[in-house]
Amino acid sequence: MFPLLLFQWFLFLSILLTSATALLNIPRLSPIGPRFLEDPAEVLSEKTSDDLQTFFYNQTLDHFNYKPESYNTFEQRFVISSKHWGGANSNAPILVYFGAEASLDSDLAAVGFLSDNAFRFNALLLYIEHRYYGKSIPFGSRDEALKNGSTRGYFNSAQAIADYAEIIIHVKKSFRAENSPVIVVGGSYGGMLASWFRLKYPHIALGALASSAPVLYFDDITPQDGYYSIVSKDFREASETCYKTIQKSWAEIDEIASKPNGLSILSKKFKTCKPLADSDELKDYLDSMYSGAAQYNKPPTYPVNRVCSGVDGDSGNDTLTKIFAGVFAYRGNRSCYINAPTNVSETKLGWRWQTCSEMVIPIGRGNETMFPPDPFDLNTYVQDCKNSYGVSPRPHWVTTYYGGHSIKLILQRFGSNIIFSNGLKDPYSSGGVLENLSETITAVYTVNGSHCLDILVANKTTDPVWLVAQREVEIKTIEGWINKYYDDLRNQQ
Repeated sequence: MFPLLLFQWFLFLSILLTSATALLNIPRLSPIGPRFLEDPAEVLSEKTSDDLQTFFYNQTLDHFNYKPESYNTFEQRFVISSKHWGGANSNAPILVYFGAEASLDSDLAAVGFLSDNAFRFNALLLYIEHRYYGKSIPFGSRDEALKNGSTRGYFNSAQAIADYAEIIIHVKKSFRAENSPVIVVGGSYGGMLASWFRLKYPHIALGALASSAPVLYFDDITPQDGYYSIVSKDFREASETCYKTIQKSWAEIDEIASKPNGLSILSKKFKTCKPLADSDELKDYLDSMYSGAAQYNKPPTYPVNRVCSGVDGDSGNDTLTKIFAGVFAYRGNRSCYINAPTNVSETKLGWRWQTCSEMVIPIGRGNETMFPPDPFDLNTYVQDCKNSYGVSPRPHWVTTYYGGHSIKLILQRFGSNIIFSNGLKDPYSSGGVLENLSETITAVYTVNGSHCLDILVANKTTDPVWLVAQREVEIKTIEGWINKYYDDLRNQQ
């Protein structure tokens, strides 16, 4: 029996990894970008605090049904720091971080908004891992949890924020902190969850900080080429010559690839770890590299500038030699590039399912970017997902369940206490909220900011003035919410 199950699992993986490129073209939503460009000293300094305590909550499998199997449970991880908490007697606040499409471990080290401000708020810190990631896996193992449609069916955002609600209530009861105000914080997909949580559970969360949350990149609210338009704009602002070199490189890749020995030539030129099977492997790699550099174009490394310094710094006339110089500048000196052997990460598996069920973000490329045109085609996308999972995605479900259309008209009367923060150099900001929706649903953005930069660990040495100012606006806004809550609490008593 075991060999058969193992074979089925590897077959499932192979189907996922060889399915059409439409699924691969939705860049991952994550607060944390590639780590290979960081200052090693900075990475080493990002360690989790000694005062963090890890717990597991016996979480309900299905919050929305009353079938016998709905009452099954799994262990969900959450982490607490009470080092600076003012205590239940003073109704000191609780800052809650929503984990997203990855293990909680990396976020504990890199996401600093909570720990950096715990003393200022006298706050209890609570970090909650998203179901189906890290150590919060239903059905005993990831293989079991993802093996078929029945087990994957419990893997969605509505279940996730219901998990968060249960754990927050549990923690408040455990600390006898029923009157402590809760502020939820999330970045990227986690930022979407934070904003949606405030709308769905206003009796649990007083407010939400949603960093780089593209809540409007659904259901054709945002033009599908918004993401790649900003990637292109970032590169063009960094260097016009770099932008033009990249723009014309795609046709040259195709031209060489069409020759009898073309793929071998490209494999040698780009020092691939194994021979290219087709030119799309190279183009997909470069696409991912450029978009990742733009999305996480943060100080002090500024990856876009680094790529362009390589492209522009090569003195040769050969376009693809210049492109490889950009790869070298970005990735550093390696024995090989592209097609390197990698493990299939839990994020790749989990996020693939999420984008094939409800997180249908229609990202395409138009004619006005530095990339070859590749419009998002919903019919192809649906078929790819059906081939992989046997079910069709629901492209309209996010806006049906959470809203998004006419967001200002709706939320200016309905919602409150949400900060939508963005950096305009982040390609996902094209699907973000960039204007105030009301006096208490506000947009805070910086012209030069990148993805989730405001919630990462503060660095007094390298953080630019505008980033420090952005964080201060957010902190003061949250302080205002909490002070108003305390006034209301006193008036009620």
